Amino acid sequence: MRLFVYEHLCASGSPSPSPLRTEGWAMLSALVEDFQALPGCEVWTLLDHECPALGTQHRRRVAPHQAEEEFRSLAAQADATLVIAPETHGVLARLTRLVSDFNGRLLGCSAEAVELTADKKALAEHWHKHHVPTPELVESSGFPGFPVVLKPRDGAGSQATFRIRNREEWTDAWQQARQDMASEFLVQRFVSGQPASVAFLIGPGQVMPLASAAQHLSDDGRFHYLGGLLPLEPSLAERATSLAIRAIAGIPGLAGYVGVDVVLGSDVQEDVAIEINPRLTTSYLGLRRLAQSNLAEAWLNIAQGQRPRAISWRQGPIRFGVDGSIVGGPNGATWDSPGQRPG
Repeated sequence: MRLFVYEHLCASGSPSPSPLRTEGWAMLSALVEDFQALPGCEVWTLLDHECPALGTQHRRRVAPHQAEEEFRSLAAQADATLVIAPETHGVLARLTRLVSDFNGRLLGCSAEAVELTADKKALAEHWHKHHVPTPELVESSGFPGFPVVLKPRDGAGSQATFRIRNREEWTDAWQQARQDMASEFLVQRFVSGQPASVAFLIGPGQVMPLASAAQHLSDDGRFHYLGGLLPLEPSLAERATSLAIRAIAGIPGLAGYVGVDVVLGSDVQEDVAIEINPRLTTSYLGLRRLAQSNLAEAWLNIAQGQRPRAISWRQGPIRFGVDGSIVGGPNGATWDSPGQRPG
């Protein structure tokens, strides 16, 4: 199988914030390593001039203006294409649609599923309609009751996201958000609790939840993602998975690796769904170390309509960072990220 794995920030030379590029590189390196370990799987990718080499059988370095042309070429030749890109400004949806336009096979969500889940306002409205608990949307005109969260409608990686506790912070946050990002913004009620994530492998007639992770977020009111801890305590994991299953139900076109972010309150009645990531997420970096088998193999099996072997998990705990670093596992082992970091 010829598999084209595309990570947008590592291929396009995009001037996106450095943390997103660091996460993208860590995910790309891990995926290339895992898929290449599978018999008969030939991995292609695209890298810009700042990225160090990956051990792929087929690799092209491109200038930024060449990235989309090469993307089209490789996606057309590959047996399947896996796209990793931020949802911001419709990038992930556009690249996904490019693959579909020439009947390429996607190893991920449809463009329609990406468009719905990437639009935080539309997704919140969808959840309200289907009785999935999620923070209430608040009118942004005037001063709402505090605390609230201000976020871009289509952002990724906590870009331009602020917790606002009073009127003074309200004015300052709006000014800073508009400086940080050209986007439409929305406001939601702030919900306190344990941030967590649940990843799924989804294929024809199959939804496989993976181990739930606790998320580590910055405590400065900006919700910057700092990594996570696996596995989540069992009772919390059960609540997180149950809510995440409800969150993805009724959304056609979800496929491949899909992540759901939730906040777990003091009891199950206070649990809320926050967002769906219709693509690979950083939690994969920890999950691949916690799993006793290759998650990429299960991913391919599910995508092809086959029933994979049950995944066995190590005891943990495993702490993972956004750069791919891992601490934990057997005998407290430490792993560095799969590939060198990009410049």
